[in-house]
Amino acid sequence: MKNRSLIALLVSAGVLSACSSTEVKEEKTPNYSGVSCVFPNSKEAAPGWVCDEPVPGLVLSAVGIAEPSQAGISYMKDMAAADGRGRLAEQMQVQVQKMVKQYLGTTGKGDRETVDAAASTTLKTVTNEALVGSKVHGMRFGPNGKLYALVGIDEAAKSNIVKTAVSTSMRNNEALWQQFKSKQSFDEMSEAIAKQPIQ
Repeated sequence: MKNRSLIALLVSAGVLSACSSTEVKEEKTPNYSGVSCVFPNSKEAAPGWVCDEPVPGLVLSAVGIAEPSQAGISYMKDMAAADGRGRLAEQMQVQVQKMVKQYLGTTGKGDRETVDAAASTTLKTVTNEALVGSKVHGMRFGPNGKLYALVGIDEAAKSNIVKTAVSTSMRNNEALWQQFKSKQSFDEMSEAIAKQPIQ
């Protein structure tokens, strides 16, 4: 009786082992050739804006990053947005300086130092305007726990920021800007500068 049970057990084990597969399954590595953007220090696909790709509808954008924090998600959102706005303000300063210099350079009035001074006085008001006119357009957590925020401005916000910054500069430094004033009023000049495209 014991022999029969032992034989039945051995036959069952043989049948089960014959049905099992000894094939080793290979882990598939994801193909990233079609992915245009990944999170930093990762192979995980990320939205294109994380890699500073242009975003439709935004003329200027920046990515803010918040480190993982015990203070919570709301705190991380605030930090990522603030970081993005700071980066956006820096970009906006460079762009506005180019726009002012380009416009004033075409007037044929004033020397280079005067053009630089006018551009410099405009920069002082750009940061506040850029922070007010910007919006958070997206947020995404990365695999490392960091929070990424897309902050940007559209064409209307850009024009408003530039016009306000130039107008404020003109009011604060009227004597300097008077050198460039010809047939245009200060308002017309600030509108003309604001209409220039961001390069």
